[in-house]
Amino acid sequence: MRRLDDLAAWLGPRNWLESDFTAGDLMMICGLRRLAGSGLLEAVPILADYVARGEARPGFVTAFAAQRALFAG
Repeated sequence: MRRLDDLAAWLGPRNWLESDFTAGDLMMICGLRRLAGSGLLEAVPILADYVARGEARPGFVTAFAAQRALFAG
């Protein structure tokens, strides 16, 4: 939980880890998504909101759909 709290403190009021959305955000969001449903992500609302913002980006939606199609194919 400490790492999640550290990440939330770093993120603070910003939308992204840096000034703009970067590959670092994409990687972090993909990692954090694995915590969904465990209660850990939900316990840190800043991070839950961060993941939701990332998942809502059109590029993320498109890339995730393409990846899912490969496995469903």
